Amino acid sequence: MVIKLLTIFIFSITHLQLSHCTVTYDHRSLIINGERRILISGSMHYPRSTPEMWDDLVVKAKNGGLDVIDTYVFWNVHEPSPGTYDFSGRYDLVRFIKTVARNELYVNLRIGPYVCAEWNFGGFPVWLKHVPGIGFRTDNEPFKAAMQGFTQKIVEMMKAENLYESQGGPIILSQIENEYGAQGKSLGLPGKAYMNWAAKMAVGLNTGVPWSMCKEDDAPDPVINTCNGFYCDTFTPNKPYKPTMWTEAWSGWFNDFGASLEQRPVADLAFAVARFVQKGGSFFNYYMYHGGTNFGRTSGGPFITTSYDYDAPIDEYGLIREPKYGHLTELHKAIKLCEPAFFSSDPKYISLGQRQNAYVYEGEGNCAAFLSNFELTSAVRVVFNNRHYKLPPWSISILPDCKNVVFNTAKVVTQTSRMQMLPTSSSLQTWETYHEDSSMSADGSTLTSVGLLEQINVTRDTSDYLWYSTSINISPSETFLRGGRRPTLTIHSRGQGLQAFVNGRHLGSAYGSREETRLTLSFPIDLQSGTNSISLLSMAAGLPNVGTHFESRDTGILGPVSLNGLDQGTVDLSKATWTYKVGLNGETKNLISPNGLSSVEWSQASLVNRGQQQLKWYKAYFDAPEGNEPLALDMRSMGRGQVWINGQSIGRYWTVHANGTCGHCKYPGAFRPGKCQAGCGQPTQRWYHVPRSWLKPTRNLLVLFEEIGGNIMKISLVKRTQAHVCASTFEHHPVIDNWQTESSGETNMLHDTKVRLSCGVGQSISAIKFASFGTPFGVCGSFQQGTCHASNSHALIEKTCVGKESCEVIASNEYFATDPCPNILKRLLVEAVCSIKPN
Repeated sequence: MVIKLLTIFIFSITHLQLSHCTVTYDHRSLIINGERRILISGSMHYPRSTPEMWDDLVVKAKNGGLDVIDTYVFWNVHEPSPGTYDFSGRYDLVRFIKTVARNELYVNLRIGPYVCAEWNFGGFPVWLKHVPGIGFRTDNEPFKAAMQGFTQKIVEMMKAENLYESQGGPIILSQIENEYGAQGKSLGLPGKAYMNWAAKMAVGLNTGVPWSMCKEDDAPDPVINTCNGFYCDTFTPNKPYKPTMWTEAWSGWFNDFGASLEQRPVADLAFAVARFVQKGGSFFNYYMYHGGTNFGRTSGGPFITTSYDYDAPIDEYGLIREPKYGHLTELHKAIKLCEPAFFSSDPKYISLGQRQNAYVYEGEGNCAAFLSNFELTSAVRVVFNNRHYKLPPWSISILPDCKNVVFNTAKVVTQTSRMQMLPTSSSLQTWETYHEDSSMSADGSTLTSVGLLEQINVTRDTSDYLWYSTSINISPSETFLRGGRRPTLTIHSRGQGLQAFVNGRHLGSAYGSREETRLTLSFPIDLQSGTNSISLLSMAAGLPNVGTHFESRDTGILGPVSLNGLDQGTVDLSKATWTYKVGLNGETKNLISPNGLSSVEWSQASLVNRGQQQLKWYKAYFDAPEGNEPLALDMRSMGRGQVWINGQSIGRYWTVHANGTCGHCKYPGAFRPGKCQAGCGQPTQRWYHVPRSWLKPTRNLLVLFEEIGGNIMKISLVKRTQAHVCASTFEHHPVIDNWQTESSGETNMLHDTKVRLSCGVGQSISAIKFASFGTPFGVCGSFQQGTCHASNSHALIEKTCVGKESCEVIASNEYFATDPCPNILKRLLVEAVCSIKPN
């Protein structure tokens, strides 16, 4: 009886707590259960990683100072056909949200259901395109009915699992639509009507938490309009009683095949965030905090890479990227120290110079200040509260007590990690091959029609590939058959790739780019008297994910297709009778699966087949390597195609080399794509993530389809590890760990500056490659001693660090027991080598 009463009591208390969970807002912030907080969020997209990775990713986000995990909801993976739903594996949204909740973080659920996100078709299922009378994202009844149905489906799922904060769950915010402002304005009144309808529909679902619309200045009450961009410090909400929120602080940028890699310096990203917070921003979200991988055919664009790394604080493989992760973690600590003052008043602006200013929060016995310098090249000394402060260019110093600087956005003290891809013990064994037939006589259903058909209308995006085949009859009297100039076949295509065959012989191929998706192939061809076959393979590389009415954009070989140089003149083949076949023979026979391998006769991949071979399937087996390091396939020796491991697709690969202008990147000045490029002249993507959870201990099946040709013998399985770590600081440099609060409430700063060196899990510091306390200079990987150097630097740090997973070194005269250059501000630079711990 006592146990029963106790159970009832606990239930009653729990129910009472759940019933009083609320999320509201005012002009300062979201208010969760009556409490204000500066909320720091990071985007992680559950389909772009595996469930086995989720917990580790969320823990790293929490350790990095995040309060909230942000994710889109991807309609096309959840409802692949009308009324048929999939929430399994990587698509298990409920499991993902519960993983976040288990780690005591909140969730911003951005339902959309349009997501953009460089995701195939912007997240819309392709069947939606074929609903009669539909028009995407406008005042269109078929679209609104489908959109409302899916949105309700997701909300009901969340409610059924008690996942909204109003039910005691982690979801504190939801988003309807996505970056609609520009499109809505271009559509005029229908756009305005649709936007108002979407907001009203969402609010009517009664989730008990606020809804937002990003990049939508006209978001109607009570929906909160929010900002997306590289910088959002000039943004203000459309009503004075709404909080200032930044739903996408772009931590880097996406990559597309054929372009260089974009990298955003962390000093600039931290500066952007501090600019936003100093002016009253109380919620910001890093897009992305972990980017992940576009497995399968989920990448959009077209031509978006399989990697969605995004130069995020946690890299594609789930490893911490330094110094971005660590520097932002320190920023978050500094911002949190300012919370008591931040919510005690509105900011007070003070000019400190021509391009210098302060924002001060003071009230209820608290004071915090942000000191800014917008100069691009010069450090500036300013006076604030009768104290002198030196501000580096393009930076903000944070003073949680209006006296002591605990953080400056430009001064990166966190270590820099240099990653490497190393060979594993696993070899790819017994390569075999199967040739994809270019004729229509192979297996698979066909469709015949007069004229050229749009590709997605035929394939419904069930495959990247569509065959177009026709024939032409050549008279024996044709002049070119008696030694004249050969006829020329010209093909105009809006597909992303094209392969051409005449009478079974491969004639050529062409590929587009994200900037130019239209292709033209033109070449003289050998024809014979009688019937000649022309087979064209159109290849997609992801469907559009952005733009007004992108559902109406055409893909495929739409012509004209013409044959020039016959006695009768030019023949327009666009109007001929064409036969269509969706997909490849290997797809029809399910060669990607162990169950489908026996449906064809495989041949040993001999030395002869190592060269350029178009349209070839390959398979091999390998054992899972020891260890727990993330794995990848090195595909640098191949051309273009797709890869599967044990029947699961790791995505499209393409080793096209990157164009761009790479060089030294300076953080000051506004960041835009193209400012800081890397990888020029190298394959845009060489390595392709292989999740360990997809592997068996032995005999894992690798299948790939190669479009162009390459050397399969050079494909290898590699592991990603830290190679070197570097640290840089100056003596007396302010760091969060030096912040102290005395029992009297007075704050002060210790002046010894520590640097921390840390290798990855399972690694230890095996050697100190460089160490100097004095006036060293250079960048990680090429440090050099200056004119002033403590001679015991290397020996002391070697003794402190070698053999340990991590260590701390103090940049001070006392630590090194010498002052190598009195009256000069000294610097400490260290580079350490990380190696696998010996057994």
